[in-house]
Amino acid sequence: MSVDLHHRAVVADTHNDLLMAVTARPPERWASFFRERWLPQLREGGVNLQVLPVFIDDQYRPEGALRQTLRMIECAHTLAEGNADAVRLCTDGAQIDAALGEGLIALVLALESAPGLDASVELLPTVHRLGVRVASIAHWGRTALADGSGEDATASRLTAAGVQTLREMERLGMIFDVSHLGASGVAHVLELATRPVMATHSSARALRDHHRNLTDDQIRAIAATGGVICVNFVPGFLSEDPADYTVDRLVDHIEHVVSVGGIDHVGLGPDFVHEVLIDVTPPCCEDLSYGEIDPLAVLPGLEGPRGLPLVTEALVKRGLPDDDIVKIIGGNVHRLFRAELGRPR
Repeated sequence: MSVDLHHRAVVADTHNDLLMAVTARPPERWASFFRERWLPQLREGGVNLQVLPVFIDDQYRPEGALRQTLRMIECAHTLAEGNADAVRLCTDGAQIDAALGEGLIALVLALESAPGLDASVELLPTVHRLGVRVASIAHWGRTALADGSGEDATASRLTAAGVQTLREMERLGMIFDVSHLGASGVAHVLELATRPVMATHSSARALRDHHRNLTDDQIRAIAATGGVICVNFVPGFLSEDPADYTVDRLVDHIEHVVSVGGIDHVGLGPDFVHEVLIDVTPPCCEDLSYGEIDPLAVLPGLEGPRGLPLVTEALVKRGLPDDDIVKIIGGNVHRLFRAELGRPR
């Protein structure tokens, strides 16, 4: 029954770095590589709504960041056009609903930390025209807009350009993503936000005290905006103990966010990066660690999107009502995107 429930529901994944792997191929292979490598996984996992983050590797920063940003955006358009029978790049709720109604996977473009834009806030309308609808403004370290959570000791709020970015995103109908943002920056955003914000891939700090996770106060405040907190699947963000790298531990985080933020404000932000990192990293000489976090570690069965039905199964075993499970695995994100994407102020 859990498999039936999973495939009847809208399943939304708000963070899969697959664009990094696809863009690493020659442009003439983008559409076919996606079809061969990633489309079967998304289908087996029941994914109906996929956020595609544009993440820029250090090797492109700073000089090549904008060029690589545009290249990855073009890749998303190319793979969508080359697989029009299976996916559609969507920019508003009506387009998402139309895609789902036709049995297609709705794709939504996002910027992760936006290094290609830097402090050039005037470029936000440009990427908006190209289809970007979600964006964050920091990763682990410092940007021209804000500090990432790895710099929490600075207690830095948004820069002037960061404040302008938030205001411009709200004007354009883009959703602001607080994942990776430092604690003081999250507080600053929540003071200023007039529209719902979301965390595309963040877990609960009460269960795993890591700076990348959200405190209960942050969870409550994001929920109060009408936003959604999408729980990260990377094991190091769920537990310090490798013996606890399990689907049950993931569900602990999901249930905690439900208990704090409410059932209408929880989603799935898997951060499927294991296959991507193996695919795009040279076989030697590169350190993939993020402090004590091993990005190559995975929850058994959740190495990639085809394992997503396991999450629904685990939620069923915990005794959650079907209606609540449907909200968690995608309904809440679908509702938020229908209401906010592409809706200008």
